[in-house]
Amino acid sequence: MVDQPLVLGENLSLEPFPQQSPDATSSTILIIGGGVTGLINTWVLLDRGYHVTVVSKEWASFTDQQRLTSQIAGALWEFPPAVCGQHTDILSLKKSKHWCMVAYDIWAAIASNPSLAALAGVQMRASNFFFPCPIENLPAQHRKMEEIAASGVQGFSRSTEAIRKHGIDRRYGAMDAYEHLAPVIDTDRCMEWLMLLVQSKGAKIHTETITNDLFAQEQELLQRFSADVIINCTGLSSLSLAGDETCYPLRGALIRVINDGKDFPKVESSLAITADASQDNEIVFIVPRNDNVLLIGGVAQPGIWDLDLTLDSPEIKRMRARAEAFLPSLKLARLDPEYPIAQGLRPAREKNIRVERELRTGTVEVRGEKTEEPSRIIHDYGHGGSGWSLSFGCAKDVAGLVEDVLHFLPASRMKLQSAGVEDERMLEPSKEELMGKPIRAKL
Repeated sequence: MVDQPLVLGENLSLEPFPQQSPDATSSTILIIGGGVTGLINTWVLLDRGYHVTVVSKEWASFTDQQRLTSQIAGALWEFPPAVCGQHTDILSLKKSKHWCMVAYDIWAAIASNPSLAALAGVQMRASNFFFPCPIENLPAQHRKMEEIAASGVQGFSRSTEAIRKHGIDRRYGAMDAYEHLAPVIDTDRCMEWLMLLVQSKGAKIHTETITNDLFAQEQELLQRFSADVIINCTGLSSLSLAGDETCYPLRGALIRVINDGKDFPKVESSLAITADASQDNEIVFIVPRNDNVLLIGGVAQPGIWDLDLTLDSPEIKRMRARAEAFLPSLKLARLDPEYPIAQGLRPAREKNIRVERELRTGTVEVRGEKTEEPSRIIHDYGHGGSGWSLSFGCAKDVAGLVEDVLHFLPASRMKLQSAGVEDERMLEPSKEELMGKPIRAKL
């Protein structure tokens, strides 16, 4: 796979027409999934001159009914591993650190244009992380901080002044802190903007529920949609559509309160304590959604499918109590009367993110003769709570895999482009390595 950079103004355009216009000979891509992953992949491929059809069972909605997981997400850009959970696969973690920076640069460029930022719902805000002791005492968090400082993010600084500045109660355990600027995305507004953008660039939108293993119906789908490649962006549905039994739900929930400055000092920055740095191994996650709504979280409950949480659920009460103990001014907060609690299922996977071609081969009959051919399916799922943070980075790699499929190259497992080991999955990290200590290949 050729690792071609993704750069606004070069091979990615904000204009309502494709950067490179397709013609009658251009390949057609079928994308399954209408969340942020599916729409970002659609955008990237449209600007490379492909015809794109997007199929989804549902699209973003803006009522008090259950919304897409992409809309419910906190959508604070984070350097991995994210607040809501550690990576368990070292290859996915390494690649995610690259993917997130690709996305960072593009979201930051969108936020730098005031009129565009308003349309897309993207802002750059200070993102603060707090710790109950000097960060050096937490090796994984210290390593992550050093990587962030060297990554190229804007506005990095480390200072305990953030504790006083934001009104944090030190008794909750805040003794050290750092901050940097990060994209914060109003997901409702951005999903609407993305839909309009890809349609203006020529995407065909088709509403349909596709069930069962895509590989078993690959030829039928290719023929029915006149497609050359299929991209699976179905998140948790990949449990059945990719035949991946390692997919599982990571239930999450956020309380939404009014953040207009009338009841408590308006919160302008995100404030967080990760689970492994908190007193009770639970998350504090406070993020301004837009100019008037503040999100309070969070929970991360693996393996739970039910969306039955209420404001009276014990975990929601604990979540709010943690936030109020951490930031006492929130005790005066008013709930958003239209949408007080948002809950959804993060699409998690045991080996985390999968961006690779389908590895199974199929039998194709040509002129009466049967031959084994690689699948034309590409997978992009398993993002957990990081779909927005990794979006453009994963789509960049998907675009490279599309080229591989169209050039009839053999499929291979996901690996680091610069890896010295042929297959990075040969690495077997210890728990300490996954928590942030130096990684060494075991030979």
